[in-house]
Amino acid sequence: MTITHLVTHSGGFHADELLSSVILTRLYPEAELIRTREAAWITPGAGKIIYDVGREYDAEAGIFDHHQRPNPLRDDNQPYSSFGLIWKHYGHDYLRALAVPEAHLDDIHRSFDQGFVLPVDLLDNGALEPSVAGPLAGLTLPALLETLKPSFDTRGAEADDLAFAAALPVARAFVEAAINGRAAKRRAEAMVMTAIEAAGSARVLELPMGMPFRAAVEKAGADHLLFVIHPRDSDWALTTIRKSGDSFESRADLPAAWAGLTDAELEAASGVKGAKFCHNARFIAVASSREAALRMADLAVAESGA
Repeated sequence: MTITHLVTHSGGFHADELLSSVILTRLYPEAELIRTREAAWITPGAGKIIYDVGREYDAEAGIFDHHQRPNPLRDDNQPYSSFGLIWKHYGHDYLRALAVPEAHLDDIHRSFDQGFVLPVDLLDNGALEPSVAGPLAGLTLPALLETLKPSFDTRGAEADDLAFAAALPVARAFVEAAINGRAAKRRAEAMVMTAIEAAGSARVLELPMGMPFRAAVEKAGADHLLFVIHPRDSDWALTTIRKSGDSFESRADLPAAWAGLTDAELEAASGVKGAKFCHNARFIAVASSREAALRMADLAVAESGA
């Protein structure tokens, strides 16, 4: 069936129907987006996808609302918003439209659902308090998207629709960046796994370029690895490996004697010709060549006592 109209409610908007629109307008770019509460429009019919309005959830009929009772729930009884429902039924096609490889499709669909879609669902349904974000409560994506609504004294027949249209590309940028980031991590994981195999029992992992590596190191169980080197533009970087994703603590730090030094001072402190920079926090250093980066890495391993 050809989709000719994407229908959601008029008036003020929230993150769930805005983000749903991101998905649907990518899949049906020729369809007209209608914001209305007119009964004729929000009644299921040929060529329409209706979402966040209509008080029904019937995927076969093309209507995806969550305000009715009983409301649609996930398998774990957490509530859906319209975004969650649209992602459930159209997410795989959306990922294909973004050229995500089939081999990664289910994994990225699940990851995006849990890490991006579910929080929107919970906030929209009042199942999650914004206060859980603490001082960052006003900087969550739903909160930021709602700042794009017109102010109370900027009214007019088309004020909400114009604001919605202006907010749509902003929301799209966040969704596509989140998807592209997840896809990139899957590509990086395969490269890191190959590099780990090549490294064997060495303490230093050499990568062909800068890329996310910690998750793959953990997945491979490569607990022996302490440092990573890789080319970076015209020089080489030497970095530490964090103990976990929510900590800045490293498995091993770069030598304290290098902290904050650059160029000749760092060369003198390290004894390595080509040493260029070491961050004061000792989590990254830079060298002019692969050989210099490897030498610095070997010295860091030796100082760590590993």
